Amino acid sequence: MSSSDQPSVRLRPEIVALPAYRQGKAAETSAFKLSSNENPFGPLPGVIDAVAAETAFNRYPDATALALREKLATLYARSVDEVHIGSGSVAILAQLILAAAGPGDEVVYPWRSFEAYPSLVTVAGATSVQVPNRADHGHDLTAMAAAITDRTRVVIVCTPNNPTGNIVTADEFDAFMASVPSDLLVILDEAYCEFVTEPGAVTGPPLLTRYPNLVVLRTFSKAYGLAGLRVGYALGPVGILDAARSTAIPLSVTGQGAAAAIASLDEQAALMERVGVLAARRDDVWRELTAQGWQIPQPHGNFLWLPTGAHTASVAEQLGAAGLIVRAFHPEGIRISIGEAEAMEKLLQISKEIVNALPTTSSTRQLS
Repeated sequence: MSSSDQPSVRLRPEIVALPAYRQGKAAETSAFKLSSNENPFGPLPGVIDAVAAETAFNRYPDATALALREKLATLYARSVDEVHIGSGSVAILAQLILAAAGPGDEVVYPWRSFEAYPSLVTVAGATSVQVPNRADHGHDLTAMAAAITDRTRVVIVCTPNNPTGNIVTADEFDAFMASVPSDLLVILDEAYCEFVTEPGAVTGPPLLTRYPNLVVLRTFSKAYGLAGLRVGYALGPVGILDAARSTAIPLSVTGQGAAAAIASLDEQAALMERVGVLAARRDDVWRELTAQGWQIPQPHGNFLWLPTGAHTASVAEQLGAAGLIVRAFHPEGIRISIGEAEAMEKLLQISKEIVNALPTTSSTRQLS
């Protein structure tokens, strides 16, 4: 920060030092944007008409998004008050952290995982406890449980993990929940759950009756293709969700976003058809990359993880030069969203050349 950028008033130093959220790089018209895990399909049938019908821009929306909550409550067999709506699941995550943790408290989460986690904890005034992922890039739930102390107020589990793509199995999660205090808030972040095809993966909603300290986060941004309208939801105990609602910025979910989400829920068959296409494309690309010599974790979201380590910048630059805008996390790796078929074809054309140029000592490259 230059001297001219120094704040002219007294601010929290940890906030001043905090980097702003960096959105996935935009792509030129000739390139493919694979940096934000966006859905390449357009809105589901009926969504555009539902949004167009919401024309009362001069009126505030329903602050509780009641119609959407009722729809989700029926879908998951929960009460309406056991559903909370926010402007994206990350907004609800921020509310939950604010409700549970403050100065002197700790929030435990895996790393690397969703890049917003550290910022949300810092904004709440709490302290991050980052638990390194296993060598296979999945959560080390045993180590996460061991990291819990008397100061811990929240634990976050992300499955499929963004950006590495690993899942947590149902057995792993049950063992984890059995090892943590029953009064500790556990947040299961399932932003990419619709793309999971592994039968043994954990799924949050059925566990809510078993674990009264569990909240499940989901979103309409990814599988449903509503990233531009910002609608996410939480399922959990009323008391915990009421606390989150108390920290929320009022009226942050627009009427247009709620209408789009309701219309999307009416198109489950079309949704799963599109999800199936993307999941199959993801698996095909992963198999091709593995055959080329890439040593990468099996993906379960709508993205792939290249653990390029020290070579992250150069690999991202080569992909960018080929017209593929990806998300580089220096110095760990690169996340590549599953996009249009043409984008994936281009990826496979350039990826073989890239992996063959990596040193044989690179952990990203399989030894032949």
